[in-house]
Amino acid sequence: MEIFGKDIKRPSWIPRWMSFTLVVVVAVIAGLFFIGPNNFMRVVELKKEIKELKTEIKANRDSTNIYEAKTRELNTDKVSLERIAREKYGMKRLNEDVYITEIP
Repeated sequence: MEIFGKDIKRPSWIPRWMSFTLVVVVAVIAGLFFIGPNNFMRVVELKKEIKELKTEIKANRDSTNIYEAKTRELNTDKVSLERIAREKYGMKRLNEDVYITEIP
């Protein structure tokens, strides 16, 4: 085997079909898969994270739609607005008496 103009004898433990070029190509491919910022393992992790974030976005859109519908209802329906004000916040009209009882 000749490298850079020098004749180098191949050790007996290296197979005959293996050449310096093959070793370099395999090393470069392995480097692309496992070393560096854009390696294969990192790409797989990022794709998994993207999938999780997309499901989270879908869930957030669904809850946003629910809250927008409730807001629209409160802005248009005065009866439901008054019911929520009375039940949740204990509000009353000027000439009313409200008694709150807790019965288990």
